[in-house]
Amino acid sequence: MMTSNTNKTIASIFLGLRTRFIHQILWKNKENAEFVISHVDKAMIAVIQRTSEATVTINNKEKSRIAQGLLILLGITHSDGPEDVEWLSKKICNMRIFGDVEGKMNLSVKDINGELLVVSQFTLQSSTQKGNRPSFIEAARPELAEPLYQEFIKACASETGKTILTGEFGADMKVALINDGPVTIIIDSKNRK
Repeated sequence: MMTSNTNKTIASIFLGLRTRFIHQILWKNKENAEFVISHVDKAMIAVIQRTSEATVTINNKEKSRIAQGLLILLGITHSDGPEDVEWLSKKICNMRIFGDVEGKMNLSVKDINGELLVVSQFTLQSSTQKGNRPSFIEAARPELAEPLYQEFIKACASETGKTILTGEFGADMKVALINDGPVTIIIDSKNRK
């Protein structure tokens, strides 16, 4: 019987391989194959909302406020790394979801000199497959998630040349926004097609 840590090591080794090849390799041990399959395609998830304004309040005190720009809710899983941060931050900062003079989505947040507000949200990594109570087992532990969250903020700052406003990692926050459009896009770091 393999331990959970052994299973996680196996999952890490096989990250990036296609599901059918993993099934072929692990076909003798269905339990391990199912564990690996369930962990291979996990990704850093961002919910991007185009805003005319957004705020984060903690303990009844406003921490951050932006005007026109993007509110980014970021969910980090245990298999994420610096390559996910780099790809996702560049993709988001260059995504053309703001209107040009003709009203077409042709401009990025950089093009409009917009602001970014990044909020860590582990619940994006929830699983609702069994029962009515979500499982958050796929969310990265704080010791992995917080450094990647900080890396993501730095990468966005580097990409835009602007200070990135944030929530507070691990805090109970009240996030408010006026979604402009509305435009909401969900993107993950493993789906790069």
